[in-house]
Amino acid sequence: MKLLKKHIAVAASLLLCTLAQTSCSMIDDDLENCGKDYELNYELRLITNVQTEIETQLSTETESAVAEALRQHLQNIFTDYAHDVDLSFYDTGVNDIRQYHESPTMNANQRSYTIYLPAQKYMHLAAANLKDNSIVSLSGDEYCHSSNLKQKDAASDNILPSHTTGLFTARQPMEVVSNQDQTFNVKLYMANCAAALVLEPRNHQTKDIQVYTTGFATSFNVKDSTYVYGASSPLIKAETVTTPEIGHWSFCSVNFPSKDPSSRVVIETVSPFIAGEADEKIWEFQVLVTNDDNTVTKTVLGIRKPLRAGQLMIIKGFIDDDGAVRSYDNTVGVSVMLDWNEGEHHDVEL
Repeated sequence: MKLLKKHIAVAASLLLCTLAQTSCSMIDDDLENCGKDYELNYELRLITNVQTEIETQLSTETESAVAEALRQHLQNIFTDYAHDVDLSFYDTGVNDIRQYHESPTMNANQRSYTIYLPAQKYMHLAAANLKDNSIVSLSGDEYCHSSNLKQKDAASDNILPSHTTGLFTARQPMEVVSNQDQTFNVKLYMANCAAALVLEPRNHQTKDIQVYTTGFATSFNVKDSTYVYGASSPLIKAETVTTPEIGHWSFCSVNFPSKDPSSRVVIETVSPFIAGEADEKIWEFQVLVTNDDNTVTKTVLGIRKPLRAGQLMIIKGFIDDDGAVRSYDNTVGVSVMLDWNEGEHHDVEL
């Protein structure tokens, strides 16, 4: 009886092996497409000017508290640390449909994953830090060509909060070869950026200041690493970082980049943020100052330099006697509307 059971066990084992080989043979006549485990190494590459911009623009003793507050405010945006990562592997044929998808927790700057994949050519797309970003989500990701980071639509007031995480993406063609040990190295680069406005209140009595930025992309195509701009741009609400108690008003928004002929994810490391001035404004700050007499002064600051992925740009100025904002940078265009009311709002055409 023991001998009979042994023969049955051996026969069952052989049958399972035969079925496994047959299932692979159904993919291809030979076993070239049989899957195996492959190692993928992921690394976040943060290329940014944050420290240089803060040290250059906020260099005086009276600005030191603002500089430190801005560093703290942006520490979870400009960081090469990923909490989560979304991994998709697409067929490279006509349909470019997703073949495999995984969303592991990363909690690191670098991490390796072992993933089982059938042998074939893939386009691999990755995106990091989406779970804690309520403003941007991954959309259209069942197909490679339509996968994009989409900013949510603005409400009727055309206002959106700032992005809440630094977003990173990667795209990499992969040819998985059967019966070979392969390791793939994937680097993720930042896809959003930030703008800050620092104002001296001087002697003007101000009850409140609201700051918005506008003129930026509304989504990002992951495969092509290109930004999409709508017919009009929503207002991104800049968060208050400091108030006159420490010497200055300061505000900061986190958003997608502005228009720029080379506005892609920045991966070069030699002066990636140096740019010439455009003939007209590319993006803008809108500043609403509520004066002591309850009137509102609206100032539009037009910026002619592009804001790129991974970049922080700081604009400095002061508030004059009418509640208007005046920039210290003479390349920044200034438009002022005294006694402004909310009915005078206009969308910004891109």
